Amino acid sequence: MGRALIGGLLRSGTRAEAISVGEPVAPAREAIARELGVSALADNARAIEGATLVLLAVKPADAQAVLEALAPRLSAARPLVVSVCAGVRLAALERWSGAGVPVVRAIPNRPALVGAGVSALYAPDTVGARERSAAEETLRAVGEVVWVDTEDALDAVTALSGSGPAYFFLLTQLMAEAGAQLGLEAPTARRLALATLYGSALMAQGDADLERLRAEVTSRGGTTAAAVRVFEAADLRGTVLRAMQSAAVRSRELGESPT
Repeated sequence: MGRALIGGLLRSGTRAEAISVGEPVAPAREAIARELGVSALADNARAIEGATLVLLAVKPADAQAVLEALAPRLSAARPLVVSVCAGVRLAALERWSGAGVPVVRAIPNRPALVGAGVSALYAPDTVGARERSAAEETLRAVGEVVWVDTEDALDAVTALSGSGPAYFFLLTQLMAEAGAQLGLEAPTARRLALATLYGSALMAQGDADLERLRAEVTSRGGTTAAAVRVFEAADLRGTVLRAMQSAAVRSRELGESPT
């Protein structure tokens, strides 16, 4: 995700010399510098020197160690810290960063890798308008941005858009496999499934009424109606709800893990 955000920032006009990356693994550090043209350093403290915004894009289990090592510098300079670490709660991030350091949590999703992501942001009332604008501008480099009113809402965001790409890939796979079982060549079935879902997503952009769009495809007594009846009989609506509830619960559990 860190690499995706760097690429998005560069595409949106941020100068490479304005970005510095802390990366302890030498091969990864060399690849970042070579492929993206930004400064990549082994020392995180050196990487954040003079920074007004620090993006925390590490594994959740590593967040505490990284921030606590940087806390003296963060407390002195008080840059905005934007965390994209799934499940790591704001209270912990603020404690590890040091007193007075503004922190914003962001939940981007994997399509950020191709500039088509969507990110949900949350900030407490202590984070000012300027810092909020900076966080939004950073995440907007890789797609759409929405703000949520409570930190707990980020668990629902994780279940919907964070995990959502996997649901899409699973549905595409299952449709392609079913098409092959119905007699299509496997590559043709895959191409048809992917193009159908992609085109349908384009039609649903903006404020389109999803219920109306579905009804327009579902002629009474037709082929689509026959398929929809099977979905309804299998309680597809309930299955989707239960799946997302499970993901949201797991997100909360990860956030409550001892640190």
